[in-house]
Amino acid sequence: MEKNKNNYAIIMAGGVGSRFWPASRSTYPKQFLDILGTGKTLMQQTYERFLKAFLPENIFIVTNEAYEGLVKEQLPNMPEDRILGEPTAKNTAACIAYASAKIHKLNTHAACIVAPSDHLILDEVKFLGYVEEALNYAHKNPSLVTLGIRPSRPDTGYGYIQFIEDSTTNNIHKVKTFTEKPTLEIAETFIESGDFLWNAGIFIWSISSIKKAFKQHLPEQYDIFENAGQSFFTKDEGATIKAFYEQCRSISIDYGIMEKAENVYVIPSEFGWSDLGTWTSLYEIMPKDDNGNAIKGKNVMLYDVSNCLINKAEALGSKIIAIKSVKDLIIVDTPDVLLICDKNKEQEVKQIATDIKIKLGEKYS
Repeated sequence: MEKNKNNYAIIMAGGVGSRFWPASRSTYPKQFLDILGTGKTLMQQTYERFLKAFLPENIFIVTNEAYEGLVKEQLPNMPEDRILGEPTAKNTAACIAYASAKIHKLNTHAACIVAPSDHLILDEVKFLGYVEEALNYAHKNPSLVTLGIRPSRPDTGYGYIQFIEDSTTNNIHKVKTFTEKPTLEIAETFIESGDFLWNAGIFIWSISSIKKAFKQHLPEQYDIFENAGQSFFTKDEGATIKAFYEQCRSISIDYGIMEKAENVYVIPSEFGWSDLGTWTSLYEIMPKDDNGNAIKGKNVMLYDVSNCLINKAEALGSKIIAIKSVKDLIIVDTPDVLLICDKNKEQEVKQIATDIKIKLGEKYS
């Protein structure tokens, strides 16, 4: 993919990753962890992926201002004025509006991809091919394009995108409906129909198209960042954004724009994707031993154990973990918290983290 000066990337890196508790904490969330054991964090992998296709100065990261130090530490060569700190979490619409307004001030001919910082993409060549196709389309058409993942199973943890079979090009289809996380029965009908895709939360559009969509569907956010624009790239930007963010409604780009807009298109895609949203999603992509156990960490001794995920923090060093006669568990050991959970009950991890924060304090959140 050629590096076009009019193409930009916006990486969203403000989430707290509460479903990956206790490894992911509010002070050090999962995008800044080497959760896959590759020697690089998810944030670093995402940034390096986009460096292959975008000019370094055309990559922006939007994160909570509390994590700006982590971004600078993990990406020391990134220009500081490309790291946008949110004073408070206001969901994805606000961070996209902020970054889009800032890019528009630099380049009115820009098109961009918006992507999370903490997803797994195994086939980067195929992924960047889809991105190039979508960017080329977005430059020529007033459209909002998303990459939809061809589903491999009736998963109830994802949103779904229904598309119209007739395509505008070989691979770009008009979106018919968005459906939030369905029941298993509904998800099964989606898979059988063949015209539903998983919503990966990856978007491609021209800056002029997304600004027009904000003006139509979220006019208050459009006005906020238009007014804030005078401060961009000046010493007043931080204080201005802090004041204006207070006025922002907390809403996702999906609810705020994508489900309402008429010019939404999708590319059915396959590039080895996982949102790594839960411990089980991590388990599914990790290598396993002969008994189906996925292990990260040294000195883990298993006896009659099957289909378990064991994640031991590096900080625990030579500590030995011995496990006997269990199956289908998530076991996460950190310096101050040990989690043992039935894999089928992992959706309750987020609530456990919340309860412990309330009872024992912020340091465990």
